[in-house]
Amino acid sequence: MRLLSGVVVVSGIYDVLLGGALLFALEGVRQLFGTEPPLFPIHANLNGLFALAVGLGYFAILKNLQANRWYIWIMGPLLKGGGALLFLVDFAVRDSPPVFVVFAASDGLLAIVTVVALLKSAHRNQGDGAPARGHPGT
Repeated sequence: MRLLSGVVVVSGIYDVLLGGALLFALEGVRQLFGTEPPLFPIHANLNGLFALAVGLGYFAILKNLQANRWYIWIMGPLLKGGGALLFLVDFAVRDSPPVFVVFAASDGLLAIVTVVALLKSAHRNQGDGAPARGHPGT
């Protein structure tokens, strides 16, 4: 369970920092990554708000990870894994900046580590006779 707690904290920090940067330092983020200004900055700001909310959600569930495994499955493997895949597809198909592959790598790594942590903690909980709550299919 310690691995899962660590993954949740790291994911929360990652999303809060990303969200805050997109909300409050969009121009700095754009310059740091060498990207063009967004056509409609509100879209980047909304992505920032979304990431901030996801990150805060990770901290909200820390006291009872077992009861909130569903959140970790959705925001970890589904959202971060799906985001990684979309970044790679966009890079290949739409010629997005190469720096976006960095986001694909970080999101993909977090998604993989989250799956490992979820599966390890589910296995550990099933070993003590208690069902693993929030695991898909349980």
